[in-house]
Amino acid sequence: MIHATIGDVDLRFETAPSLFSPGAIDKGTAAMLEHAEIGAGDKVLDLGCGYGPVGIYAAAIGDPSRVWLTDNDPLAVDYARRNLKLNAVEGATVLLSNGFLDLRETAFTKILCNPPYHADFSVAKHLIEKGFNRLTMGGSMWMVTKRSVWYASKLRSIFGGVRVTETNGYFIFEAIRKSASYARRS
Repeated sequence: MIHATIGDVDLRFETAPSLFSPGAIDKGTAAMLEHAEIGAGDKVLDLGCGYGPVGIYAAAIGDPSRVWLTDNDPLAVDYARRNLKLNAVEGATVLLSNGFLDLRETAFTKILCNPPYHADFSVAKHLIEKGFNRLTMGGSMWMVTKRSVWYASKLRSIFGGVRVTETNGYFIFEAIRKSASYARRS
């Protein structure tokens, strides 16, 4: 059992050894949540949710019915569902999906993601490009990685700009959708 305080919200999480960061909230995820501006009225997507810390935090501070959690690992999806119940924030949607392939929902105001940045960039490219299309105008995509250059360049090429903050060796990216189409193809 993991006990964590995110913002001023105390949360608990059950995990499994095969899930990402099973002993504690990942430091990159915690850094992203310190910087991300999630409001009570936001429609939030926790993209690659794992056992659910980002989405469960969003559901705890807002309306759970406006929160979606997705992951491509059935075990992660199962634990995210369990952890919503454990934290008494039921009502969020948890979905098995490889990126955006099985998610039909749109008009998110916030998409948050800690992508698998040790893999090739095809996964991140999919998440960024498809994420842009799922955001409302003025909505923002937040990502955290240990790599800066490729992510900053890709987000800039799609969104037209990106704000990058470095915290304890992690890069937190915020890109805001300001137009109906990509800034330029890349």
